[in-house]
Amino acid sequence: MSDTPNLAIASTRVPNPCTVVIFGAAGDLVTRKLMPSLFHLAFSGHLPERINIVGVDRVAHTTETYRTEIAKGNIRAPGVGTKADPNGQDWERFLQNLTYVQADLSDSTALANLKVHLETEERGKGMPTKRLMYLSLPPSVFPMALKALHAAELVGAATRSKDSWARVIVEKPFGRDLESARTLNALTKSMLNEDETYRIDHYLGKETVQNTLFFRFANAIFEPLWNFKYIDHVQITAAEPLGVEKRGGYYEEAGTLRDMIQNHLMQVLALVAMEPPVSFEAESIRDEKVKVLKSLRPIPPEQATAETRRGQYGAGEIDGQPVIGYRQEPNVKPDSKTETYVAVRAFIDNWRWSGVPFYLRAGKRMKRADTEVCIRFKTPPFNVFKALEELPDPNLLILQIQPNDGIELKFEAKVPGSDVRVKSVHMKFAYPDGFTEESPSAYERLLIDAMLGDQTLFLRSDEVEAAWRFITPIHEGWAASAPPDFPNYPAGSFGPETSDQWLAQEGRRWHNS
Repeated sequence: MSDTPNLAIASTRVPNPCTVVIFGAAGDLVTRKLMPSLFHLAFSGHLPERINIVGVDRVAHTTETYRTEIAKGNIRAPGVGTKADPNGQDWERFLQNLTYVQADLSDSTALANLKVHLETEERGKGMPTKRLMYLSLPPSVFPMALKALHAAELVGAATRSKDSWARVIVEKPFGRDLESARTLNALTKSMLNEDETYRIDHYLGKETVQNTLFFRFANAIFEPLWNFKYIDHVQITAAEPLGVEKRGGYYEEAGTLRDMIQNHLMQVLALVAMEPPVSFEAESIRDEKVKVLKSLRPIPPEQATAETRRGQYGAGEIDGQPVIGYRQEPNVKPDSKTETYVAVRAFIDNWRWSGVPFYLRAGKRMKRADTEVCIRFKTPPFNVFKALEELPDPNLLILQIQPNDGIELKFEAKVPGSDVRVKSVHMKFAYPDGFTEESPSAYERLLIDAMLGDQTLFLRSDEVEAAWRFITPIHEGWAASAPPDFPNYPAGSFGPETSDQWLAQEGRRWHNS
């Protein structure tokens, strides 16, 4: 059902006319991310001239009041206004494609009215029945929403023909554990084909995450070193200075292991560790990612404490400003045992990565924003520099994902002079310095891919289950053991000391950029 062959490397990325239907259109994600992304795509010429964007929500809006709310919110949205005036004609032209339908997904009459609205809009512009349904909804609502859309014949078999399709984008988290993920996959497969299902993880839309594939497989200098013979270990970090803010209720249910490790960081791990795909087709890449996730050495519940470290932030300072602890955040229990920091040691039991630990680390209220992959190479096996008291520091390759997208290589060089002294030096590449093109937001890339039918950067059902198969026993082990004495790290630090001590026992240390 793909409109364009080999889309992962296609040079022209303008989809055919279609309709984007966003459920939960009055929500924060739509205002802050999805609408600015669609506007940027329209302004940069990546959307077709004929397109409908339909917002659907229970909130009482007319099309005019909804357009006003979107325009008001996006005046301050990141990125908007860098190329165009959000108060000017560009926004006016964009908003003319936007309509609103007030509807409750549990109301079959409302969905019937939505169907009529879509058909009327498509007829008015002479457009085919090609619809991208974005479910910007709480995970608990997804099963009901899918069943309702299927019953209303807005998705599923009724939408399939030579000239029509209906694709569904589902936000993470996809399930809470392995069992619930399997149940959701079974429900989804009973109504949608796999090529109609787009499980979104916005991390995969980030430019530097995508560039991991190109960096590895387009540069022969690094690929021969990408294995256990030369690499000591790999660290994948997602640190942020923000707290849970208004998401206390959600975070009490999820925690960092579910919110960050199970999806974002495990996806990055799969891209770093995968074997070369036979092509850049979506299924070839996803096949290799699944192989990595299936090769992860299981962590039995009784080993969860030994193979992980967890923490919860207390009060502290961020950029010189005092901030409250997690337990003082709105909608958080005063004695909460929910983790806001997690470090996991994972091993991939295959030929390439035998014995190489992968450390996955994510935390809130950390000292600074830093998302990166740090690859530490092994030290030279013999010190030929007799004047040096110890071996030179190991080489590091750092793929910086955000906020400063780039690549850094740390190596050793002699300090000028008659003395024999060695010093670590850095070779850095920053995306803004190397390219004049503006990097699209993660959602821009993913929205275009979904319209084009390119599933390369979306999760397949077996991929989701493989990730949960690794994560679920850790949760089970934590539930069966005494939790740490929370809070155990102050806001504005690099996490709990127990995590630093853990790596130090193995002769390693965290890379804190």
